[in-house]
Amino acid sequence: MTTQASERIRNSSLNTGAILVAIAGLGMVGYGFVILLRNGNGFTEPGLSVEQLGKTPDQIQAFSQDLYNYILHVQAGSAGFMIGLGVAVIALALFGIRRGESWALWTACLSSIVALAVALPLHYPFHFDTLEHLGPAYLMLLILLVGTFLSWRAIRAAS
Repeated sequence: MTTQASERIRNSSLNTGAILVAIAGLGMVGYGFVILLRNGNGFTEPGLSVEQLGKTPDQIQAFSQDLYNYILHVQAGSAGFMIGLGVAVIALALFGIRRGESWALWTACLSSIVALAVALPLHYPFHFDTLEHLGPAYLMLLILLVGTFLSWRAIRAAS
């Protein structure tokens, strides 16, 4: 294979990987907005119901307006952080990873993994682990990891 052909393959793989990482970031932004919208219209996050919460939003509000307000603020904060992380991942993918910057690749990947490693474990003991609730996070992680692998392989080949 000629050097020019191998360079085209590397660039194609790097671009594909970067686009996949950006799609994962876009998923984070989208899911964050879904949580934010559900926060104002329906109170609960996607995939969670009265079965997981034990009470309806109206019952929680009747029990304690302060608790209800606190839950709203925590969900809005979580959504904001998810949207912010997604924006950062998209920017790292499009302006760093596509240029072959390994620091951008590892920053996008590791920051997302850290966020999930902190957020996901507490879903399980409290039975908030429905497919509708956590499925999008696992799908975003899968896309992110495939994009990271493709990009890493292309960056390593260029070294």
